[in-house]
Formats: sequence, C-alpha cells, structure tokens
Amino acid sequence: MASLITIKDMCKIYNPGENEVRALDHIDLSINKGEFVAIIGQSGSGKSTLMNMLGCLDIPTSGDYYLNGSDVSSLEDDELSDIRNHEIGFIFQGFNLIAGLTALENVELPLMYRGISKSKREHMAVTALEKVGLASRMTHKPAEMSGGQQQRVAIARAIAQAPPIILADEPTGNLDSHSTSEILDILQSLYKEGRTIILITHDNDIAAQAQRVVKIKDGKIEKDYFN
Repeated sequence: MASLITIKDMCKIYNPGENEVRALDHIDLSINKGEFVAIIGQSGSGKSTLMNMLGCLDIPTSGDYYLNGSDVSSLEDDELSDIRNHEIGFIFQGFNLIAGLTALENVELPLMYRGISKSKREHMAVTALEKVGLASRMTHKPAEMSGGQQQRVAIARAIAQAPPIILADEPTGNLDSHSTSEILDILQSLYKEGRTIILITHDNDIAAQAQRVVKIKDGKIEKDYFN
C-alpha cells in the first residue's frame, strides 16, 4: 500500500532555550492511503500539535513531512493553504458553522471561495448533505438543528470536494452518545469508500473504532498498533 503521509524525525519546540517545551519530540510516522488511524493522547500529550502538522496548519521546528511524496515541511503559507484546500477535509469539535446561513449555504461557502461555479457547487453540496443523511434539513440554519445534525453539516462541508484525507479533531467531543454513534458511522462509511481518516481523540472507546491507533505521550509516540 502506498504511503500517503511520511513524517521523519519531526520536532516542534515552543520557547526555545531554557524554558523550551518539546510539543513533538523526534516523531516518526507513516500513514498509508485508505487507512483509518486514531491518534490518541491526553491533554498536553502533543496530539493537537501533531494534528496541526498533519493538517498543514503549522510547520515543524525540524524534521520532514512528506504528503503524497512532496516535502511540505518548508512550504510558504499560501502553498500550505492550497494543500489544505485540495487535499484535506477538516472536522472540528466546534462545528464552525455560520449562524446566518442554511446547511446548504454552509457547505457551499468553501466551494465558492475555491472558484467553483454556482451550479456545480450546489450539486456538490446537495450530494454531500445527502451522504450524511440531511436531505430534509438543507434549508435549516444551525440554530434549528441538533448538535449531531450540525456536526453532520460540518462533515458534509469537509467531504464536498472529495478530499483524499479527512482530519477529524475530537469530532464527537460536544455530542451525546446517539449523535456520537451517528458521526462514527459516517466516518466508517467514508473509510470504506477509500478515504484516509485521521481521528484525533482522548477517548479509548472512540479510538477503538479506528483500524489503527497511534498513542502519543509527552511529544513522543508511545504505541502504534492495529485494532
């Protein structure tokens, strides 16, 4: 299986010098296309920093990050932004929906910023919302939906342009058990379609849904195993 992500000897150091914090401490990690990987760790373990690296939201202090064979660890901001737009769909714990827009408009918005024509982006948004079971809620605004439905809108927004990587940061953190189950089912279906799913969590039960678990502690990978 082809390696989609390769991280070599990656460090992220804050406050270099006497009081430095090694958020990532010589990390090596490889993720193949089509894997469902959970990155698990407690608060302060380095998992959020690692997510920021994987999502091209930040760059390492040292080390290399290869995405699809290209070294992205030293790219400029606009180049990183381009990669985020085309390669990665983000799902966050806070749904980050715009209150004044309908579900359909929220999903369409990033597509509009990418210059996709109105008819095409509407079709893409409708298809994505149907995929997450919200065909009947497209004209509803966030305040008219439950937390689970809002998160499904956020997932539709993340998958509308069919990015190869879905990066989900504590996607069920604000949800009840029923909504959590629905969100995990959607992630499983995306995995079965062949998407690469990277799930950031502190919850062992959530991590157990993934095919592979990478446990991080004190900025280092402590365990890497298959479920």
